[in-house]
Amino acid sequence: MMSAADLPDFLPLFPLPGALLLPRGRLPLHVFEPRYLAMFDDALKTPERLIGMIQPIGDSDQDTARLHAIGCAGRITSFTETEDGRYMITLTGVSRFRLGAVQEGFMPYLRTEADWRGFDRDLGPAEHDPGLDRDAFFKLLERYFELEELQTDWDSLQTAEDELMINALSMLCPFDPEDKQALLEAPSLSTRRETLVTLMEFTLRKGVGEEKVQ
Repeated sequence: MMSAADLPDFLPLFPLPGALLLPRGRLPLHVFEPRYLAMFDDALKTPERLIGMIQPIGDSDQDTARLHAIGCAGRITSFTETEDGRYMITLTGVSRFRLGAVQEGFMPYLRTEADWRGFDRDLGPAEHDPGLDRDAFFKLLERYFELEELQTDWDSLQTAEDELMINALSMLCPFDPEDKQALLEAPSLSTRRETLVTLMEFTLRKGVGEEKVQ
């Protein structure tokens, strides 16, 4: 586990709409653009092996994108290289960060002066959600998965620890990028679960409304 002293002052940025990485979560990525292949190679040369996942605002082009204020740094924990030079990598979430000054032009990718303050709990042990009503939550989740035609291993999900379950669902459910950002910025696991519930309920209400219109 990394400590605050291990976190670097500068962080390479990987702007990717809809991709959500959370502390202690795992995000698989397919890297093929030359600038991000260079970023990956450079990150591997550092002791931290960190990449900052962050979302562009709206439909901005990634070269000139306005970026959200908060992202999440992930450590490269595994990778394989394909025969044509692409990488399949896994990032493990370490800590959220606040976007500082963004550097352009020195390298083919963006870098930021990362501000790690305010995210101390990201570096600690897994969180628990004392307000989680699992029975009610799974009834809602089953309705949402049925509407979205999603499948999962229900036995494994029901026995998972609070944080693993809530964060995995936050990362995997097909919410809009702005909704993913709200899940990222939730100050606690309980708040993230409340946001997740709100998003699923909204989707279900919208789905019922569309059925009535048809």
